[in-house]
Amino acid sequence: MIRLLGILLFFFGLSSFSVMAEDDQVTLNFVNADVESVIRAVGKITGKNFLIDPRVRGTVNIVSSKPVSRSLIYPILLSALRLQGFAAVESNGVIKILPEVDAKQNSGTIFAEGKPAGGGELVTQVYTLKNQSATQLVSVLRPLIAPNNAISAYPGSNALVITDYADNLKRIDSIIDAIDQSGSPDIVALNHASALDMAQTINKLMNEGVTEPGQRLVAVGDTRTNSLILRSGSSAMLAMARNLISRLDVQTGDSGNFHVIYLRNASAVDLAKTLDAAISGQPAAAPAAGHGASSSGPSSGAPAGGVIQADEAANALIITAPEAIYNNLRAAVEKLDVRQAEIYVEALVAEISANRAAEFGIQWQNLSGVNSNSTSLIGGTNFGTPGGGANIIGTATNIGTAGQGLNIGIIKGQVNIPGVGQVLNLGVLARALQTDANANILSTPNLLTLDNAEAKIVVGQNVPFITGSYAQTGTTTTTAPFQTYERQDVGLMLKIKPQISAGALVRLKIYQEVSSVDPTTLNNPAGPTTNKRSIDSTIVVDDGQIIVLGGLIQDSISDNVSKVPVLGDLPVLGYLFNYKSRTHNKTNLMVFLCPHILRTAKSYDGLTSDRYDYITGVQKKSQPEPSFLMPGIKPPVLPPREP
Repeated sequence: MIRLLGILLFFFGLSSFSVMAEDDQVTLNFVNADVESVIRAVGKITGKNFLIDPRVRGTVNIVSSKPVSRSLIYPILLSALRLQGFAAVESNGVIKILPEVDAKQNSGTIFAEGKPAGGGELVTQVYTLKNQSATQLVSVLRPLIAPNNAISAYPGSNALVITDYADNLKRIDSIIDAIDQSGSPDIVALNHASALDMAQTINKLMNEGVTEPGQRLVAVGDTRTNSLILRSGSSAMLAMARNLISRLDVQTGDSGNFHVIYLRNASAVDLAKTLDAAISGQPAAAPAAGHGASSSGPSSGAPAGGVIQADEAANALIITAPEAIYNNLRAAVEKLDVRQAEIYVEALVAEISANRAAEFGIQWQNLSGVNSNSTSLIGGTNFGTPGGGANIIGTATNIGTAGQGLNIGIIKGQVNIPGVGQVLNLGVLARALQTDANANILSTPNLLTLDNAEAKIVVGQNVPFITGSYAQTGTTTTTAPFQTYERQDVGLMLKIKPQISAGALVRLKIYQEVSSVDPTTLNNPAGPTTNKRSIDSTIVVDDGQIIVLGGLIQDSISDNVSKVPVLGDLPVLGYLFNYKSRTHNKTNLMVFLCPHILRTAKSYDGLTSDRYDYITGVQKKSQPEPSFLMPGIKPPVLPPREP
């Protein structure tokens, strides 16, 4: 049981206070008592620790005619302090008593999700609003908060930050819960105007200059019922929108008026033909040449079905039709004027070839009796085409024509052959050659095109081919002979036409060609010969799936022997009378394909960044090494891609 704690006299005996307690009931009697002494007395009763600001000065009066519960002593003290302009802020188990005007800057308890339990302490509460505007709500709540306390709005997260007494925040919390309610969508049926056109107008007019999320109005047109669906956190905005809609939804004429629809994705000329065919029941005429291509309904001059014209320069449709027909056409335009998906096709052409060739032969001849007047015997063996580098006669005529490889001969002076001239007296020629050729060619052509649009890429040369010549007529020689040429693309060609089906399937019509000019036929009078490998096919493939289109695996071996009959078949000795050549050609060619469906800007971004980073990396690696002997040359490098 608590007894009398004490009687203190202050301020010339004018101030006195007393506290009497029996069991848990306490009688308070503070008359003109010093505020600091009262706080200390309450601290002894409640066991709380107080930190008093030096600016806290003055007297308080607390008188209870009847005993009160011990738990009410601290709240009574807070109420008395509030009347004197002081506030209590609790932090880390210590209650700071300081002037109310500064207490909001020292509030240590912050509630972001939970709610304060009430009381006279000064706390800070954060309210995140879901429907209403935080900025608009400040003016509503400001009169309910103590003048020295704070309320502010953060538009970024649509939140309110309030610093006030805990018991007052409980009341404010209930007010915010009652105000921050989501309104159900409002549906407005239109009788004359198009719901899609009206939605654009309402969104533009009602939201101009509105930055608060809770105050914005969203209008969506429903083409099936020709109605507007309105939604906003502000009932005033909804009322203004309904009023504006009623004034705009009026009949404007019996035969229809001009309506201009600017298209975002579709072609105005193509869409005009499609809509015209829909309302007339027959294909529309081809668009006229000039600035604006147009198509019209079944009859001229405002027919019952309406007139549809396309302005190609502005990519816009001009529709003249009664309101009911226009509303249907407007709904069709909205469904057709959508962003088309695109297809990015990666093709891979891999060709690996290995060629082996070998030659060996011995040729001989006896020309010593050519310049003799007596009867002499000459003869020998020769294989291959003269002048081709392997024939002994061609080599004797011009030693510079000897072919590649090992050539060993026996020469004894020169011999003058009538009709040929002075040649080397080459008696024996032994020749041996072996060649190995490997090639690994990898081509990766890529194409990006719209759905149902054909695309083509060609990487190669444009080579001329002779198609005709004109040199003479009969026995008369033409003074200016000429030849006609046709140029053809030689190299790598990829031509595709994609079509996206349901389920992310891609139907591709593909033409793939790899061609090259045979270097051995460049001097051919009839023109060079081209090597060509092509694939013409139509396939269905999943998005992102790699498939093989086709290929060529070719392995050929040829073994040629040129020999003198009978003598060339003799063991060992037969090598003097034959010439052997052997070739082995092996080619592996495969063509792979991988399509990617691109529907959004994000899908383009990742693909472009990946290819861009790759090519910039290759460019940096290809820079020449610095040299003090050579002048510095900075090669071209792509600039960094902006995010």
